[in-house]
This record gives sequence, C-alpha cells and structure tokens, in this order.
Amino acid sequence: MNLTLKFLGLSALTAVLGCARSDHIGSPPSFTPAQEAPEARAMIDPGLPAVIEDKRPVDAASLWSPSRVSLLGDRRAVVRGDILTVVIEIDEQAEISNSSDRSRSGSENLSVPGLFGLPQRLNQKLPDGASSDELVGINSQSSSSGDGSVKRQEKLELRIAATVIDVLPNGVLSISGSQELRVNFELRELLVTGFVRPEDVSRQNEITYDKIASARVSYGGRGQITDVQQPRVGQQVLDAVLPF
Repeated sequence: MNLTLKFLGLSALTAVLGCARSDHIGSPPSFTPAQEAPEARAMIDPGLPAVIEDKRPVDAASLWSPSRVSLLGDRRAVVRGDILTVVIEIDEQAEISNSSDRSRSGSENLSVPGLFGLPQRLNQKLPDGASSDELVGINSQSSSSGDGSVKRQEKLELRIAATVIDVLPNGVLSISGSQELRVNFELRELLVTGFVRPEDVSRQNEITYDKIASARVSYGGRGQITDVQQPRVGQQVLDAVLPF
C-alpha cells in the first residue's frame, strides 16, 4: 500500500513538472495572454483622475491649452494606464582580485630538572636513555594561503514599452512591462518592473533603467532549445540533495 502511494505521488509530481514542457512539445511555445497581464488591467481600470481638466471650448481651441491632447500638451505618462518607453542600455564590467597568505609557528618546552629530588628518583626507574628532565615538548606550525578573482562583463541593449499600473500616494509611478518574441520554436520574453518619478520621464516619454527604483529586469525565454540547455528536474534535485 505504501509503495503504491509513493508511486502515485511520484507520478503526480512528474506530471506536474512536465506540464511546463508539454506546452511546446511538437509545437511552438504559446504566448502569455495579454489580457492576464497587469498592464491590461491598469488600462481597463485607469482609476480616479488626479486632476480634473477644464474642458471649456476656448481652451480646446487654444494652442496653450493645458490639456494633454493639445499641440503643446504634456504627453508623458503620469496616470494609471499610461504607457512609457523603458530604455535598457547596460554595458558594465567588473574585475576583482585578492590574495591572502598567513603563517604561524610556535614551540613550547617544559622541563623539570629538580623538584624535591623527584626527577632524580624517577630517572633511576626509567629505561636507559630516558629522562624526565624534559617532560613536555610541543611544536606547532600552520599556514594558509588563498587567491581569488572575479571577472564579469555584461552588455544589454533593449527597449520596451511599460504601463503605469499604479500611482503611489507620493506621486511615484509603479510600472510594469512585458514583451514576447517567438522565432521558430523559441520564445524570448522580456519583463521589467519598478518605480519611477514622473519628473524623470523625458519629453520623449522615455526613461532609462538607471532611474528606475527597485528595477527588476528579466530577459530569458522558453522553448525547445532552452529545454535542451537546462538540466532535468531529477538532476537538479540530486545536485541539491547529494552532499558529494
């Protein structure tokens, strides 16, 4: 009975883990439905407007109208549901090298040449060549050395449209963006989230990644090529459990 339960549990676990790959067995990987993304929900429910615009006819016909739809109006993303462009240009490299060397040596000797005549009497009972003049002798020596280096170089140039999904009480914008591109049987996806200040958004309605607080950028994918490059689930479990 226990063996049957274990077999059923293992089968269920295998089926669940295999569902991630069953999506693109014999067919290209499916796109994530755009309606389920947080950007779509923000566009459907933009929330309450922060400023009620004056829509008098004279303002609508004027070039200096404060309306966002006017010729000189500010079209930067400021409210929930607005879209802005995130520019990701990462070209960084880091090189760290350090080394350490440490050594220590010590020596201790304890001798008792005379103690109320006891060592002399003890020497008479010891075998030839043995003496109690030097009762304890300790020598120790230790050394350690280490050398390590880290060299890393990253370069990434991407542009993605993100949506304002929330406006915090202090006016900071919470943004989220996703982009998927499928080529043959491989799906590349780009995800970005973070918080931006409205004043950091340029007149072109763009913002660079270094001005995004708590930025989370993910560039990866899924498909047949990715499946081959990744180790199997069983191998990953064994690597995490086995101590050798």
